[in-house]
Amino acid sequence: MKLDCTSYVRVLGALSAALLFGHPSHAQPAAYPTVTDDRLEHPDAGDWLMYRRTYDGSGFSPLKQITPSNIRRLTLAWSVSTDLLGAHETTPIVNRGRMFITTPQNNIIALDAKTGTQLWRYVRKYPDGLFQLHPTNRGVALYGDYVYMATTDCALVALDAATGKEVWNVPLDDYKTGCYSTLAPLAVRGKIIVGYSGGELGVRGSVSAFDALTGKRIWKTYTVPAPNEPGGQSWKGETYKRGGGSTWITGVYDPASNTTYWGTGNPGPWVADDRPGDNLYTDSTLALDADTGKLKSYHQYTPHDSWDWDEVSAPLLIDTEVDGKLTKTATHAGRNGYLWILDRDRLKFLHAFPFANNNVFTSIDPKTGRPTVDESKRPGAHQGAQFCPSIGGGKDWPPEAWSPQTKLLYIPANDNICAYLPKGEVPEPQSKGFYVGYDIDSIFGSVRTGAGASDHLGELQAWDLNTGKRVWQHNFKSLLWSPLLVTGGDILFAGGTPDRLFRAFDARTGDPLWSFPLPSGAIGVPTSFAVDGEQYVAVTTGWDLDARGLQNGLDKINGTTTIVPQSGTILVFKLQ
Repeated sequence: MKLDCTSYVRVLGALSAALLFGHPSHAQPAAYPTVTDDRLEHPDAGDWLMYRRTYDGSGFSPLKQITPSNIRRLTLAWSVSTDLLGAHETTPIVNRGRMFITTPQNNIIALDAKTGTQLWRYVRKYPDGLFQLHPTNRGVALYGDYVYMATTDCALVALDAATGKEVWNVPLDDYKTGCYSTLAPLAVRGKIIVGYSGGELGVRGSVSAFDALTGKRIWKTYTVPAPNEPGGQSWKGETYKRGGGSTWITGVYDPASNTTYWGTGNPGPWVADDRPGDNLYTDSTLALDADTGKLKSYHQYTPHDSWDWDEVSAPLLIDTEVDGKLTKTATHAGRNGYLWILDRDRLKFLHAFPFANNNVFTSIDPKTGRPTVDESKRPGAHQGAQFCPSIGGGKDWPPEAWSPQTKLLYIPANDNICAYLPKGEVPEPQSKGFYVGYDIDSIFGSVRTGAGASDHLGELQAWDLNTGKRVWQHNFKSLLWSPLLVTGGDILFAGGTPDRLFRAFDARTGDPLWSFPLPSGAIGVPTSFAVDGEQYVAVTTGWDLDARGLQNGLDKINGTTTIVPQSGTILVFKLQ
């Protein structure tokens, strides 16, 4: 998290609004292609209509024009600057040739996906004095004729997708409490489902559903239960009211069971001495009834977390063989460095395989999946502690990918990165501002390196879920902070390194095939789409926030300086 460029970025956003809003540079196409339930459940191969393209969260595009044999002909088709700095973590959403991206400061830019011509631009007007802990946004949802964005001032806004005109906007909660939203909303059968962040500011997390047409709230489910609710006994007194459990990342959805799955963040505050117990339902996957929001089941990966091991990425809903048996799984590569395979029906634990070094867990219960913890590795009010993986985790928010062709799960991992947190303090229950128990310097200075750091840090991994074995691995000297895209042409795309390269790998073997130098580091979510029979690949650049903070920590240890530009750009590639 970086706060130093917020004011500058806000000025740039205002300039962009004055220059661009309301002045489309290209005539609107005749009719906007309405997004229906059927199109969301069975998307055309050439579309990318939601955060991970399909409800299962796979990040897989069936397009196969780009292959290992021709990828050397992949070249830049067009690029457009967003005119903004900072962390661009958006997903280029494409509906039959119309692209929508978001930016820091909650701009939405609509583009012709073939040419890059701007169709319209929306600029969110923030309340005066808004504090932005994470000024970024990960994309939009599409439903009907509207486009939806969750905002940094904790609201949900609906726009006319053809014109960019605001139709309605509703608060998710009161932004003055510290809540804010960075995720792409999820559109499900007439509802827009969304959550918000703010655990480090003492916010109690929740997931809500709104009517897609009117914006009326349908349900709201807190991720941290009250004392009279199931799981409420896992919190002492009224600590649940500021218990964290943020929802940072878009959920997934199983149409067959009408269940939506969401990942939750760490409990608050980080210093855990005054919140004994498991602190449900933090660091968990929650299975919710999509119509009512009722909790169906859950799995908690790290009870009583003290290491900031958010598990905010939703699981991938993968149907595949596990132990030789066809299984409907909910599979999740955790921030705690374990690959978790759960049975989707009741989130029953099946397996946990370490994919990054974890020196905190001494064992995993083979029946329940509950870890046993080495308490000497727990930082708190009475001791400092060094632990692995770091607060950045074995994998942070950047999503994995799954290919139904190769039947491999791909993980953007970091290993050999640990952390040290000193003795902290339990914040006062009503304290304002940063509700963590450590100061900013302690957090940013927490990075340590493990024994293998001289060899590599980042790891692009491919896993066989049936055998629980790693099939291949590509190592990076640097950290890897990359959302992944895998395609029907058996190509795996990844950015996320400070050298600013966008790379392609053979999805079956892990062999490097292609790279392209970008104007900034790419921590945005890459997507693939088709227009007029041609396959395109899109990615946004703009390096900041957690990736930049972790790199700064590594530089401090190594005595180095890594300069990565922060400029935002959308780049789109095709075969020449």
